Amino acid sequence: MSENAVGIFDSGLGGLTAVKELIKVLPCENIIYFGDTARVPYGNRSKNTITKYARQDAYFLLSRGVKMIIAACGTVSSVAVGLKDELPVPFTGVVNPTAAAAVRATRNGRIGVIGTSATVNSNSYKNEILRLNADLTVFQQDCPLFVSLVENSFISPEDDIVRLVVERYLQRLKEQNIDTLILGCTHFPIIAQAISNYLGSGVTLIDSGKETALYAASLLSEQKLLNTSGQAGSCRYYVSDTVEDFRRVAEIFLGKTVGDEVSHINLEHANL
Repeated sequence: MSENAVGIFDSGLGGLTAVKELIKVLPCENIIYFGDTARVPYGNRSKNTITKYARQDAYFLLSRGVKMIIAACGTVSSVAVGLKDELPVPFTGVVNPTAAAAVRATRNGRIGVIGTSATVNSNSYKNEILRLNADLTVFQQDCPLFVSLVENSFISPEDDIVRLVVERYLQRLKEQNIDTLILGCTHFPIIAQAISNYLGSGVTLIDSGKETALYAASLLSEQKLLNTSGQAGSCRYYVSDTVEDFRRVAEIFLGKTVGDEVSHINLEHANL
């Protein structure tokens, strides 16, 4: 089973930041990624709908024989919290490893959290941070337009649109003198430079994709599921909407083309 793939899913494309980080950390692992691009975004859906979609995504990956599942989606990790108990393989979302990294990083005890509206409204990051250290102070801000910026290739820190949207969303957090900021959506690291430019070098950005990849590596090691073949792993991508749009945006996230490694899948007709 150790040579089986690691399954990663997201509501769209943001989870590709976790894929990129996992390749860095565990280059021998095979990866199967599912992006539910036909139903993105999840961030403005009801809790019941998000949980339904997340379950379908996870069971699609299970049908491909994965040995572990990563919900590389802040919204799913925050809302579909019961999914872990349903699955027969190790599972992680992004909230717990990312919150733990923020607690370790803060110096003045003032942590900011940004994410989709569903993530922020769930208070998942805030609750986990305070569970780890009740003396910390957490400030939250939903930033729904950040996802649209990234998926429409508005990512340059010099772009006036990017700069103005970042300033509009983050002004209140900057005024709160935070020294640590959780990028609570896996799209957000793509515009991390613009965020850092506005907040200043004194604020540490916590990348949820990176922290989740590191945690997944630790979990695989504990479960003795690491791929020890010594060969470079493969990546296979599935999407529920057009392959062409995925290929275009995936290059932004991964820094490389995906070519024929991506396929379309209709979950309604998939043999799960």
